[in-house]
This record gives sequence, structure tokens and C-alpha cells, in this order.
Amino acid sequence: QVQLVESGGGLVQPGGSLTLSCDTSAFNLDDYTIGWFRQAPGKEREGISCNSNLVGATYYENSVKGRFTITSDHVRNTVALQMNNLHPEDPAVYYCAMGQPSNCATAQTAGVMAAKGYGYWGQGTQVTVSS
Repeated sequence: QVQLVESGGGLVQPGGSLTLSCDTSAFNLDDYTIGWFRQAPGKEREGISCNSNLVGATYYENSVKGRFTITSDHVRNTVALQMNNLHPEDPAVYYCAMGQPSNCATAQTAGVMAAKGYGYWGQGTQVTVSS
């Protein structure tokens, strides 16, 4: 049974930090791209970061570059998204997803991270930024 489970969402003040975690216990992380997406109410789902160790690719969407960091723990098979200096425009439901190893290299080249090619998704975790 394929399962991705996100955790770590919550309420934080502007400028604060949160760390999201994605448990991918059914998988060997090296065989896949792990991506983080978010969807705010009334907006399209957008890809914000991905990592693929197999092809040596990491991607950050421009609005999160320098503030968010994606890391993989190959012992625990988890992927974290460290989010610093959260902005009022960051609130959304955040999803982790797993897809083909080439997905992240494609995002790097194209400068945009598409949801196509990610076959497995978590249930999402809510991030709220408010004072």
C-alpha cells in the first residue's frame, strides 16, 4: 500500500518558521523525485520544491527560494521542508508527492514544477500565517 503522510503544519506568525515532514516509509527515496506542492483557496496547485537524488536535481519556486529548504533523510525515508520567514501569501494546504526521478530535473530546466508525473500524493497539511 502506497502512503505518503505529511505532518508539521500549523499556525505561525509572519516571519516565523515551520518544518513540514513527509513520511515515505514504503519507498526508497533514491528511486524517486519527492516534491512539495501547495494550494491556497481559489488558486491552482503550485509546485514549490522538489528533490531527486538519483539525478542530482533540486528545485525551488522563485517565491520560496532562499526561505524554504528541502532535505531527505534516507534512514527514516522522510523528506522535510524547512520554511523560514513565512509570508502572508504562504498559507495553503501543503502536499508532498512522489514521482519519476526525472521530474525534478525537468523542473530545474523548465523553471516550473508541474504536477504531471507525480503518481502518489499525501493528504495535505494546513499552513496558516497570521498575526
